[in-house]
Amino acid sequence: MLKSVAVIVVPNFSMFEFGTACEVFGIDRSGRGSGVPAFDFRVCTPEPGDVRLKSGLTLNVGLGLEATEDADLVIMAPYGRGDELHESVVEALRAADARGAWVMSICSGAFALARAGLLDGRRCTTHWHYSGQLAAENPGVQVDENVLYVQDGNIITSAGTAAGIDACLHLVRVELGAKVAAAIARDMVVPPHRDGGQAQFIDRPMPACGSAPMEELLRWMVENLDREHTVSELAARVHLSARTFARRFRSETGATPAAWLNSQRVLRAQDLLESTDLNIEEIARESGFGHPVLLRHHFAKVLDTSPQSYRRAFRGQLAVAG
Repeated sequence: MLKSVAVIVVPNFSMFEFGTACEVFGIDRSGRGSGVPAFDFRVCTPEPGDVRLKSGLTLNVGLGLEATEDADLVIMAPYGRGDELHESVVEALRAADARGAWVMSICSGAFALARAGLLDGRRCTTHWHYSGQLAAENPGVQVDENVLYVQDGNIITSAGTAAGIDACLHLVRVELGAKVAAAIARDMVVPPHRDGGQAQFIDRPMPACGSAPMEELLRWMVENLDREHTVSELAARVHLSARTFARRFRSETGATPAAWLNSQRVLRAQDLLESTDLNIEEIARESGFGHPVLLRHHFAKVLDTSPQSYRRAFRGQLAVAG
């Protein structure tokens, strides 16, 4: 069960991406009645003291890398990928992997994981600006620049900026369940699980909408997934022509109304599979697909697995954690 988290920072690390890990794991939400535990959260560095950020500020870090030795999750914060990496960081990452801990990188932190040999033969990602360099310097690594994050075994790598949030919430979802991940996401006012994926549960971005009417419409659609929605009816709700609505919907969400609805229905089905004992017929109905065959089709298309296999994987991990 995920209880302790250690974040490694080195000189020239990035403030925002480091902050995403702090926001997910470093705030005690245990007293809010949402089921979120208080994580034992640690920030550490090879040489404790003032550590310079990329922005020119400094952060006083009191813990050395011994803080990683019993952590359930070790996160490598992004840093200047051309900077020399202290050998003790490489050793700490290798040790965490060897004892079966989760190891995560955010943005350019993937270069440290590659240096430690943890990405050899694995699929991974980093910020698209750096993906070419990561691949060129590490020919044995499978770099995918088109995803938000990749989980390969106990290793999770994420792209830049807000993708770190997605990766952290994904791990919370795997270890502690959808409801805990959703509670943290609600507190942060971010989506609990962004759309897309395949066998390794790789997520693709779903841009936030830029207009209040469209945001309201999306919320209404999510609340009414069991209904049939035509473009003309949806357009009428926001007082647009069908043609203008279709164009604006795609520009603001990155998907057609039908594709967006199906992705939300898959998310609803995932939640029901994780958190309830409903059978597949009931889940198909509750998630808006209506028939099990449609649920299985779209589930396989998005996640490259079956609803039953997904339930076994996630409910099994939750049972072990409990």
